[in-house]
Amino acid sequence: MTYIAKPKLHHPSLQPNKVGYTRRDYEGKVSTLCAGCGHDSISAAIVQACWQLDIQPHRVAKLSGIGCSSKTPDYFLGASHGFNTVHGRMPSVLTGANLANRELLYLGVSGDGDSASIGIGQFAHAMRRGVRMVYIVENNGVYGLTKGQFSATADRGSVAKKGTVNHDAPVDLVGLALLMGATYVARGFSGDKDQLVPLIEGAIRHGGAAFIDVVSPCVTFNNHAGSTKSYDYVREHNEAVSRIDFIDLASELKGSPAPGEVIEVPQPDGSMLRLRKLHADHDPTDRRAAMNHVQTLQAAGEIPTGLLYVDPQATDLHAALKTVQAPLNRLGAAELCPGTQALDALNASLR
Repeated sequence: MTYIAKPKLHHPSLQPNKVGYTRRDYEGKVSTLCAGCGHDSISAAIVQACWQLDIQPHRVAKLSGIGCSSKTPDYFLGASHGFNTVHGRMPSVLTGANLANRELLYLGVSGDGDSASIGIGQFAHAMRRGVRMVYIVENNGVYGLTKGQFSATADRGSVAKKGTVNHDAPVDLVGLALLMGATYVARGFSGDKDQLVPLIEGAIRHGGAAFIDVVSPCVTFNNHAGSTKSYDYVREHNEAVSRIDFIDLASELKGSPAPGEVIEVPQPDGSMLRLRKLHADHDPTDRRAAMNHVQTLQAAGEIPTGLLYVDPQATDLHAALKTVQAPLNRLGAAELCPGTQALDALNASLR
């Protein structure tokens, strides 16, 4: 396959962030996806979020599975670590990498076919174990690489491009993430960058398993009348449940807050996450209320977007396993081998 390389020269007017990188430094190769694909907008949102958070690209490890969505890590953060796994196995590979080196920021990118079908078990257990990562599903309701068959997230009654009607119940990954214990759960729309960028920023700063389901229309196979994953349908049925903003560690310079109720949630890095509720009956810190709210809106044909749930006291798999602070891949023989006496005591305790 031939790739078109982007020019390495940057315009001198491009603004660098606090660590000296311009937005272009967070890009990757030229996309080979269809023109207008929502996945490219998600890549752009990831680039913007990482640039705004002053993240050094080499501190990010991006992993993916198989599918159109899983091609996208090649199109952003070209200077970061990357691994393309087999179909549906991204969460377990990411878990192993996270346990070996906890100092990296882990970004898992998947699709509705990759995570809601063959990888649904891996997805569920990654959420249950609280692996610290940003798990993004680029959800278009079809298998784009195999010519547009319905995926497991296609809504019942949705019509395919050839006129076929889907009669199967959909897998709701947001509901499953809430059920399995994810501590940051959000839904975005690839056509709403203003909402999506801060959702990704919040997920990056979160201290546990962060999941974002992004409705991302497939312009080739699933962007037509009758599709519930089309641009027009999502725009007409989108119900934003919250708006989020960040207050950095520095003093806030912007003016008076907008009217409306605001919940402030401390983040693990010391920054503050501000949640402005747009629906009076939605509490983003109540897991049960979030599940009920999502199901109520979906039953009415609406697509809830925004930050649906966040746990301010989230912990991750390292806390549960009580691993040492030093990355495991840097431990030497002296640290890894406790000696005969300690091993004998361990074996005796298991008898």
